[in-house]
Amino acid sequence: MNLPMYTDYLITDADKAKITALDNPKVTKVIDEAIQLMNPKEVIVINDDPKDIARARQLALDMNEEKKLATQGHSIHYDGFISATNHDQARDKSHTAVLLPKGQKLSRGLNVVEREAGLKEVLGIMNGVMRGKTMIVRFFCLGPTNSRFSLSALQITDSSYVSHSEDLLYRQGYEQFKKLANKDDFFYFYHSAGELNERGNTKNIDKRRIYIDPIANRVYSVNNQYAGNSLACKKLALRLAINKANNEDWLAEHMFISAFSPIDGNRKTYFAGAYPSACGKTSTAMIPGGSIVGDDIAYLREGPDGEMRGANVEHGIFGIIRDVNEKDDPEIFKAITEPKEVIFSNILTTDSGETYWEGMGKKIQYPDTGINFSGNWTKGNRDAEGVEIPLSHPNARFTLKINELVNCDEKLHDPAGVEISAILYGGRDSDTTVPVVESLSWAHGVFIGATIESETTAATIGKSGVRKSSPMANMDFVIVPLGKYLSNHIKFGNKLKKLPKVFATNYFLKSDEGEYLNSKLDKKIWVLWAEGRIHGDFGAISTPIGNIPEFDDLHMLFDKVFHKDYTKEEYINQFSIYTKSYLEKFARMEALFKDEENMPPEFWEIMESQKKNTLALQEEKGEIISPFDL
Repeated sequence: MNLPMYTDYLITDADKAKITALDNPKVTKVIDEAIQLMNPKEVIVINDDPKDIARARQLALDMNEEKKLATQGHSIHYDGFISATNHDQARDKSHTAVLLPKGQKLSRGLNVVEREAGLKEVLGIMNGVMRGKTMIVRFFCLGPTNSRFSLSALQITDSSYVSHSEDLLYRQGYEQFKKLANKDDFFYFYHSAGELNERGNTKNIDKRRIYIDPIANRVYSVNNQYAGNSLACKKLALRLAINKANNEDWLAEHMFISAFSPIDGNRKTYFAGAYPSACGKTSTAMIPGGSIVGDDIAYLREGPDGEMRGANVEHGIFGIIRDVNEKDDPEIFKAITEPKEVIFSNILTTDSGETYWEGMGKKIQYPDTGINFSGNWTKGNRDAEGVEIPLSHPNARFTLKINELVNCDEKLHDPAGVEISAILYGGRDSDTTVPVVESLSWAHGVFIGATIESETTAATIGKSGVRKSSPMANMDFVIVPLGKYLSNHIKFGNKLKKLPKVFATNYFLKSDEGEYLNSKLDKKIWVLWAEGRIHGDFGAISTPIGNIPEFDDLHMLFDKVFHKDYTKEEYINQFSIYTKSYLEKFARMEALFKDEENMPPEFWEIMESQKKNTLALQEEKGEIISPFDL
């Protein structure tokens, strides 16, 4: 291995040998170029050996990027904070961009920077950025190892927190790199937290850049620590995977994978599901009685018998901790409060190492002082802009392995993936979509996913009820034209011999008085009905917008699952078809998609049939139609 010679650069012979053993000229070149660009004082290479991995995890404590907590295995990491509008504690959309050749653009105004100019800019920022620091070289596998789902990823970073987090979230991939048939076929990522302040946080966040280069299958990320910006294996690699999938024959999706069983438990049915933020994705994936394969990102491929098969890209969870409590999230709460390896970020800790976060339970006695994302904290503290600082950050997180959950599915690491029998799409919709509806066809299911909307709440932007379009709950990450992305979904389904059923769900339907018409627990009934539909257990009422449940089936499910007398009044309130609202949604979608280039013709065919048939129903039966009248 011909590494560049620097007087201020050290690497052990053992670590050099790890690189040489891969017999991969591109890996060597990528590491060489990283060293020349960022000029670290030393380089550490980590392979799959448990001793090596333990060494990498200890670095996070030694380098003070994490601190031990009272519970064995628990540690805390803090990202940078100045004020509510000046921080490093969420994904930075404004400084995240895709590098494309001049003249190319993306749908919906997603950030694009001309490739040559962007490379010049980010390489200038990263020039010498690791001077005096340690470079950590990691090898990971996205998806199960030794599998057709496997994608190899090389992470180069100066953050031991990033390295440790990726140990919990991703499968080790050093041995997978040895097996690469195509030595060039891997993603690679350069990351540096940049210059740090006295608290160990990034100083130059004005020069934060997260640039995705799909032409070279790489990401440059600098001057950040928050995992959504720095852990390139996560949403940054999702963008690269979407580009790869849409130029091959598969799908890379922002989806959970979970298994659900009927009341008698005599079978297990795997679902995938896509939901925008705050629309019920994690709570659906974690419905009691089910088992979880993954909560965030899925690769979907055709199986040997023409079925859809899915695999979790990750084997860990980077979850929002706000409102995780023993009552609503028993499996997660148990996992993160018992001794095991867990990384917390941006919550409150006390001098004795106890942990607290917003919404952890009514019986919790919160302290008035401690250390949190802002530093030393006392109740009532205000930030630089005069905003009161909460006990924990709204985007505070926990990171742990999925197999630490009692409901971890046995096929988490199955190289064949699992057969996906259903796809759920959900949004936040107060006045239109019924709680659960089955699509009329695969193309109609793609239409349902493409037309997901999520209403904002007053807590997020100060005005509630503003609808945001979120195709497949994946729009932030789609770095190919939207028309191509949706066409690929249509083509993928058309080649399958055994299509999954597609359902829309909505947990946020409200009455005229503004009260929710569903309880938080009801989602289990909607999913059980969908599971039964897959196997022919339940009938349905056909409507222009899809197939909806019959009353008797829901009445039985509520009785057996919750011992609740589900009434006809509840059924009418929840499953009446509001034709006017649906027609208004179709008009919004038509206006939104009309200028989108190369949309699949099936989309417009479904749009026209939806409009025509819903209008005919309205003319026949009115604007609000009871399911008993259908």
